[in-house]
Amino acid sequence: TTATTTSASSSSTTDAVVIEIRDGIAVLTFDVPGEKQNTLSERSARALQRAFDTVGQDDAVKGIVLISGKADFIAGADISMLQACTTAEQVETLSRDMQAQLKKIEQSKKPVVAAIDGACLGGGLEVALACHWRLATDSPKTSLGLPEVMLGLLPGGGGTQRLPRLIGLTAGLDLLLTGKTLRAQKAKRMGLVDQVTIPFGLKDAAVTACQRLVSGELKRIDRKTRLHGSEKVKDAALEDTAAGRAVVFSQARSSVMEKTLGLYPAPLAIIDVVEAGFGHHQDDGYAIESKRFGGLAMTNEAKSLMHLFFAQTALKKNRYGAPKQKAQTVGVLGAGLMGSGIADVSANKGLRVLMKDVSPESLARGHKMIWAGLDKRVKSKSLTPFERERILSNVVGKLDYQGFAQADIVIEAVFEDLAVKHKVIKEAEAVMRKDAVFASNTSALPIKDIAKGSARPENVVGMHYFSPVQKMPLLEVIVTDQTSKHAAAMAVEVGLQQGKTVIVVKDGPGFYTTRILGPVIEEAAQLALEGIELHEIDRLMREVGFPVGPITLLDEVGLDIAGKSGPIMAAAFGERMRPSATLQRVIESGRLGRKAKRGFYRYDDQGKRQGVDQGVYGLTPASGSRTTVPAEEIQRRTVLPMLNEAVRCLEDGIIRSPRDGDIGAVFGIGFPPFRGGPFRFLDTLGAATVVAQLEALNARYPGRYEPAALLRAKAASGDPFHP
Repeated sequence: TTATTTSASSSSTTDAVVIEIRDGIAVLTFDVPGEKQNTLSERSARALQRAFDTVGQDDAVKGIVLISGKADFIAGADISMLQACTTAEQVETLSRDMQAQLKKIEQSKKPVVAAIDGACLGGGLEVALACHWRLATDSPKTSLGLPEVMLGLLPGGGGTQRLPRLIGLTAGLDLLLTGKTLRAQKAKRMGLVDQVTIPFGLKDAAVTACQRLVSGELKRIDRKTRLHGSEKVKDAALEDTAAGRAVVFSQARSSVMEKTLGLYPAPLAIIDVVEAGFGHHQDDGYAIESKRFGGLAMTNEAKSLMHLFFAQTALKKNRYGAPKQKAQTVGVLGAGLMGSGIADVSANKGLRVLMKDVSPESLARGHKMIWAGLDKRVKSKSLTPFERERILSNVVGKLDYQGFAQADIVIEAVFEDLAVKHKVIKEAEAVMRKDAVFASNTSALPIKDIAKGSARPENVVGMHYFSPVQKMPLLEVIVTDQTSKHAAAMAVEVGLQQGKTVIVVKDGPGFYTTRILGPVIEEAAQLALEGIELHEIDRLMREVGFPVGPITLLDEVGLDIAGKSGPIMAAAFGERMRPSATLQRVIESGRLGRKAKRGFYRYDDQGKRQGVDQGVYGLTPASGSRTTVPAEEIQRRTVLPMLNEAVRCLEDGIIRSPRDGDIGAVFGIGFPPFRGGPFRFLDTLGAATVVAQLEALNARYPGRYEPAALLRAKAASGDPFHP
């Protein structure tokens, strides 16, 4: 449809793109109908290309601006488009089509400006890379990156070829291999963005920049021109010679293998594709990019990671609906590591925080931890000093409960002791509003037992955060039979406001994540009791794909904390969760983990691991002797109990769905993402295979490996957990 035309401007619409002509500059506003974000589907990408073709053929148009009609520029490609493909060839065709479209933009004789505000990720950044000038706002929500590697993929629209040429081989590989995002100012320093402006008036600034490009007043400065002195010499040595490039690619492969053990195919494929095009004919790079993109999309690793992506996206919606009122003030009881972390993630998202502790010194330590995290971000240029001060001003330290009547929710992060939790809940409820929610950050104590100390048990809920709170993405919200819909909705909403991935689980000892981790910890301790080398247990779990092994995890969490949850789990689940005598002896010897500078491993004053504490072996019935067990058996004995317990949690109604179980395990306790979570992994292995392996182990170790009834049922029917 064509809008009213004036002498200075005119506009028209083509599917997802509104075309406006302003003094010879065509402004293309990309706005996919009915969607919250712009994504590149086959349909929307064609609409965008038709708009470019239309203005490209108009002699009155001298330059082109691409801008978004939504809060983000382009958030990436529509992943469901890839899931609909059944062959690598279909995906390869999608990639080639995208490359062809972006080459048309790149080769346009009319300057094209990308006006970026909000997320410019994946396919969105690939579109921007094909433009001749990138203008980005300095808004905190503006981010640029190519996160395809996190989905087990690589950029398929030419990103592997354009990015390294634009910002340099080393910097380009870093962004491609990590999937990290950049804010506008840092992107400008790297040469990814040409100009930074304020969000207000972005369209006008982009039109002005385009007019200056048309007149020749504005010209892009080549990356190499910006380099000086030693930077230029280093760049020439590494990127302009075959030998230098060989060193860069060799180091990149070594780094990837060290971090992933080769379990993720995408990073290695990215290096291959960049190497094919960098220093050679670029068309070769494009062809190989499409080929490898298609192949990766068909791997089980990519399918598992995409499964997690959709599951995480689905959990962004509060299953209880909006609470009666939106949370504005959060009370936090305790300014220690967990309490200050909860305060930190709340304040960062604009929530007002009342952080209470028993002494000025404790409060000061809590504030210092929050300040240190914010200051680190300022030094890395991901936060401005003004933003640091604004966030910190959201946290108000308290030595009493004054002001807590304003709190919409109070989250306690005190000692894992039922009597202490009952004490603080009574104190807090004496001043809290009757509709305010009380949440307990606990990893094992049943919420129904904590709620016994409350005058309003219907307002009590569990919010299990993971350490460090600022980095760990999961929040486990625990509800009892008494928990009201309002309390549950408030807890979930606050978690979402904090930027967490939230799963809701039913109350029970260990909830979900602690419960499925319990058998792994106990089995690792049992293997140590049998004389297996500690570092060997950790190594074999890393080979399965876990970021750290169970022995290292025990040291990191704290052996005393694990020791407290052990009896709780054993009382509820009997033999398969029995406390380890080995672990108890290690705790009694004063070995509490990294925080005590010795646990199963030794640590220096800076907390760096120094090796196995040989004295641990003398605390086991094996009396310091060593034995060997086949690697595959060690892996089965540690991993299969976790899978089996996850099924029991589904069976018991602790988790609502296999999807929630997968998300909880991956984002809470580091289950290998490329395996998609316990239930996705069970589907890959086959329930019948897992049951047979569990039965074989259970025959040797009665009571510890009895397959869950639901797992047996799946083995008999052949039905997967995920349809």
